[in-house]
Amino acid sequence: MPAVYGGGMNTQSQIKRTLEQPAAIETIRAMLAGVDVENRSRLADALCDQFGFHDPRGHVQRAGCLRALRELEQAGHFQLPASRLRTVFKAREPRRLGEAVAAPIGVPAQAQDVRGLELIAVRTQQHMRVWNELMLREHPRGAGPLVGRQLRYLIASQHGWLGGLGFASAALRLKDREQWIGWDDATRRRHLDRVVGMSRFLIRPEVGCQNLASRVLGRVQRQIADDYEAKYALRPWLLESFIDTETHRGSCYRAANWSCIGQTAGRGRQDRHTRKQETLKAVYVYPLETDFRALMQISEPAGSPPLEPGAGMDGPQWAQQEFGEACLGDTRLSRRLVDSARRQAHKPGDAFSAAAEGDRATVKGYYRMIDQPDPSPITMEAMLAPHRERTMQRMKAQSTVLCVQDGTDLNYSALAQCQDLGIIGGNQTSAKTRGLHLHSTLALTTDGLPLGVLRAQCWAPTPAAPEKTRPKRTIPIEEKETYCWIKALRDCREVAEQLPQTRLVCVLDREADFYELFDEQRHNPGVDLLVRAQYNRNTTDSLQLFDSLRASPQHGRFSIQVERQSARPKRSKQKAKSGRPARTAQVTVHYRRVEFRAPALHKKQGPLSVWAVYVHESDPPQGVDPIEWCLLSTSPIASLQEAQTCLRWYCLRWRIEDWHRVLKSGCRVEALRHETAERLKRAIAIRLVIAWRLMLMTLLGRECPDLPASVLFSDLEIEVLQAFAQKKLSAPDSTRGCRALSRPHRRLS
Repeated sequence: MPAVYGGGMNTQSQIKRTLEQPAAIETIRAMLAGVDVENRSRLADALCDQFGFHDPRGHVQRAGCLRALRELEQAGHFQLPASRLRTVFKAREPRRLGEAVAAPIGVPAQAQDVRGLELIAVRTQQHMRVWNELMLREHPRGAGPLVGRQLRYLIASQHGWLGGLGFASAALRLKDREQWIGWDDATRRRHLDRVVGMSRFLIRPEVGCQNLASRVLGRVQRQIADDYEAKYALRPWLLESFIDTETHRGSCYRAANWSCIGQTAGRGRQDRHTRKQETLKAVYVYPLETDFRALMQISEPAGSPPLEPGAGMDGPQWAQQEFGEACLGDTRLSRRLVDSARRQAHKPGDAFSAAAEGDRATVKGYYRMIDQPDPSPITMEAMLAPHRERTMQRMKAQSTVLCVQDGTDLNYSALAQCQDLGIIGGNQTSAKTRGLHLHSTLALTTDGLPLGVLRAQCWAPTPAAPEKTRPKRTIPIEEKETYCWIKALRDCREVAEQLPQTRLVCVLDREADFYELFDEQRHNPGVDLLVRAQYNRNTTDSLQLFDSLRASPQHGRFSIQVERQSARPKRSKQKAKSGRPARTAQVTVHYRRVEFRAPALHKKQGPLSVWAVYVHESDPPQGVDPIEWCLLSTSPIASLQEAQTCLRWYCLRWRIEDWHRVLKSGCRVEALRHETAERLKRAIAIRLVIAWRLMLMTLLGRECPDLPASVLFSDLEIEVLQAFAQKKLSAPDSTRGCRALSRPHRRLS
């Protein structure tokens, strides 16, 4: 019979599908009736030759064929020869060194300082002994056994062995992975061998080297495809790994650009009776081929549909939408997060015990979630991950989105016993103010409606040691706090890659006016920058930046409405602020393309070209400081209208200041009381989203006056507001829109 069923690479399911065909069954029966088939192995080899069951190296797929034969025998198609396997099978002990692997010596604190860092593929018997010894002694799951095609690495250096990695066949079925890839069962069976699972990853416990794990991951991502193809004649397209969220956070995977796509169901590979005795694990993937779906001949998953800014904000649904898919290691914790956010949103300025209205079980559950011991999968990033996804859905519905970055200090000096706080300031008496610094990216529509918190990073600032006397200009940008602006820009670029139909513009204040940020955008475009200039930089012309703009041609004049500013007396930690009346300012606009000279440390980078918009008020009222702005943009400005658009977008940067005010005054985030900085961050994460929702509700009432009030308020809230409105206005109907109900409510705030 000709080999018409097989050929090339065949998965287990394809072998069975071929052999269960009626013609193939008759062929097997004829072979069994002959005299040449003495045992099952010979039968399997003959069938592999007959039907072309060979792997890419040309080897017969005996194991897959034997398994298919056993299943067909159980179905009653034929009777196989008796198995020659012994009834009691003793697994072979792994080859070991017989003694512990020597500890590495002199490992530096930073990964970039490790000498001779190298990944060595395990091919010799001696390297296999070292790998087994490391895993058996130092990895919680031991050395295996690994399944299917296997590849092992040792992490070598001049300091000694630093750890190891092991790769094996991917999980047979994984719900969240299948949904993320978007393949059906048939496609999965054809291409599962292109997915390689990371079964072991060990950085030795005594190696306290920062960023080493992510650097090792980066190296193996660049190396494994060639090594795997050389060994198995098959090039992998996708890596997968599982992270036990009870013991690890997965930070090194995220730093190496892996993506968390869901979690397991708690079943192991051999869990045939669905006992779910394994812990839940987060599923991380890394595409070795960016077009792996095209190689599988499947289309990109449709993804989440776009959302309008106010969609899903009504009633209890909003908390489920913004927090419901948080991967916290336990579905019960995810449900607790949703319930806690929903309750706090009703009383954002109160402690959680007041928001829970005396429900002791709810209060206990909330604090048990917040007070999880470190390390824990309950992190600020994990809690905000679902909100980030919803934010991207709302961004998808916009043609242009403003990504406003800014930072603010959170004062926790009253928490004398709180651990891991940083120094955020001081006063004339040299007393230090303890707290955390929050740097966030808030996504806005071009009309100023907040779409969500795209990114939030919270850390404890540490002052420079007195013995460090290096000039600031010689310190690498990676060691400065301003590096957070670059990391946030890179994050926006990753978002832009997922939203090809949406233009992203990062709007930043004067603190972001530094060369490295613009240089980052030049080498990695995809997101535009709009930054208010702080420094009168040297240009390639004879004049400096501000002088060059003042000398440039005038392109037009227009009016700006300057809002009233209330006076504020000096307080203990705030400067005095003088008041000003509302007025209309007549300003002149200049714009031109300028080139900055590179600083001394970046001379090799060459000049940097941007567009600059200069606005100034020539005739201000007596005693009033004139308006004078200089904005730097990476997108071309060829008309007065485009210059006005840049000015209007920059004016919306103040939205993030309003959000900070809601966070501190409305949600009273600085009144939190917890024992560690990590626990504070968890509580802050919930209030970040609540503050965004409060701000959105207020602005929707103003910007969309015809929006039904039921979109933002429950029936009880509408009834209360109607009763209050009777004292101020004629009683509004719930169908009249948000503005009718938000007016009296705004006075209360």
